[in-house]
Amino acid sequence: MRGARERLWEGAVVTSAERGEGEAAVETIHRELTAFARRARALAGRMHPQLSFVAYTLLSHLEERGGCRATDLAAHYALDKSTVSRQVAALERDGLVRREVDPGDLRGQVLGLTEAGTSVLAAVTQSRRAAFETRLAGWPREDLVRFAAYLERYNDHGPHMERSEGAEGSEGSERAEGGG
Repeated sequence: MRGARERLWEGAVVTSAERGEGEAAVETIHRELTAFARRARALAGRMHPQLSFVAYTLLSHLEERGGCRATDLAAHYALDKSTVSRQVAALERDGLVRREVDPGDLRGQVLGLTEAGTSVLAAVTQSRRAAFETRLAGWPREDLVRFAAYLERYNDHGPHMERSEGAEGSEGSERAEGGG
């Protein structure tokens, strides 16, 4: 962890008090993001007991992209291919995802949502949004805008992201984590 701390302060001229305050802030961020991720998993389980949070994020990505290959999902979320394969197999068994021949490469397959997958995703998305709105009720507009900007900045997948950051087994990546 010392290497990460040194990168955090690299090139900065800070006092030891400022460094301590910054390190305390990083610890608070770590603790709060961990709580955020736990809440997201619990919330996902309550909204659709058979749909894990990772499955929800995979369905969302398929909808946003209009379908893609399993290898694209693995790369996007920095997950092992085997993790994505297990998740996709479960989604297929549940009738939420279908496979089609990739028109650009007849050897490959493109994953897409079934009608049931689209319906389940819409219902869960609506429930999640309502949970977010309830949790954020009363926040000033300026705070919401600032919070959204900070989350986007934090979740920006730059070259600094290592594959292991998000590879938490079947529970997802840093972009696949979140909560309400």
